[in-house]
Amino acid sequence: MSRIALAVAALAGLAAPARADEPGLTPTSIKIGMFGPLSGASMAYGFDVMNAARMYYDKINKEGGIHGRKIVIVQEDDRCNANDVVAAVKKLVEQDGVFLLNGGSCSAPVVAAKDYVVRAGVPWVMLNASGDGALYPPQPNIYGAFSISQRAMGGSVVEFASKELKAKKIAYINHDDAYGAWNLEGARFQAKDNGVTLVPESVSPSITDVTAPVLKMRASGADALVIATYARPAQLILKKAQELGFNKPIVIAVNAIANLKQLADNVGSKDAFRNVYIEEVLSAKPGSEKLSWIYDLYKANYPDLAGKPDHPQVYMPYGIPSAMTVVKALQAAGPNPTRAKVIEALDRTDFDSGVMAGPIVLTKTEHAAQKASTYFKFDGEGLTAVPGSFASRWTYQSQ
Repeated sequence: MSRIALAVAALAGLAAPARADEPGLTPTSIKIGMFGPLSGASMAYGFDVMNAARMYYDKINKEGGIHGRKIVIVQEDDRCNANDVVAAVKKLVEQDGVFLLNGGSCSAPVVAAKDYVVRAGVPWVMLNASGDGALYPPQPNIYGAFSISQRAMGGSVVEFASKELKAKKIAYINHDDAYGAWNLEGARFQAKDNGVTLVPESVSPSITDVTAPVLKMRASGADALVIATYARPAQLILKKAQELGFNKPIVIAVNAIANLKQLADNVGSKDAFRNVYIEEVLSAKPGSEKLSWIYDLYKANYPDLAGKPDHPQVYMPYGIPSAMTVVKALQAAGPNPTRAKVIEALDRTDFDSGVMAGPIVLTKTEHAAQKASTYFKFDGEGLTAVPGSFASRWTYQSQ
């Protein structure tokens, strides 16, 4: 072969599509594996979050895709169950041969897949799971907390209570499990950093009688109460606080709010909402003009769902920033992407999604994407925004 022919062949090789042995890639497609709760008791945490990510990928496809490739989605139902998460991930990687993963809506179950994903080397960008147990210590190919990590959530609520509500002593009720330990770690750091006292009380996620912990919080002389539990215990605590005459501000963490109307209905007393604040990780009120494009896109993509009560579900927009991040990383990886190039691109992520309270920032040593929250006064019916956002300052320190 002549030197000219060799040069032409070399240039053709540079311009060729990604190697055939790179999983999930063809000259015209990129296969992405998605998983989350499509059924079961925890469906509200992920069903519409997955729908949001899918509709964003559809939008990108309609705009021409990524370097000429269209995104192909393969999805699995993990029911927010650890065994189902692992099964879903293995199927997507080993049987479906996806290029990368974009899935996970529940914090504790996703941890079960960590070791397998690290061994497989597949990039994993979580949907809306906090995922602290899989993000810390940082793993080379796992990214999450696009809504907020549990540690950042704990730090943010303490930042809000101390700076906005001027609380010097903050009562803090969380779960007595790994999930609760994560947010309490962030809360303790922020309290110490702000020079305020934190009075924590950890309860079982299945608690049915919250009288004792609420009495303890009332007796502590706290200036504010933070409820950092899931929805059911939060409803019980809020109701009991009103019954026992706790009249200080109450801040309800974002993980306790699957449905605000349902929260108010289950508590059953408007008096319980005289001094209640709701944590939110979106940049603006759900359904506001700033976020209207997301809800319009949802209606256009899922007209039947949009016509049903309680749809879109409250967490729906949370699926957008992770999908945005995947798209930006794939674009940055160039026309011949590899998993390694995508991971390198993810480690340089820094953009304002316009959706979440804070910027989406990932580095080689920090794989939790978003650390801020916004807050609203909630009277049991309507939301009134508190200006600004409140961010956590907790950072991982290697042992």
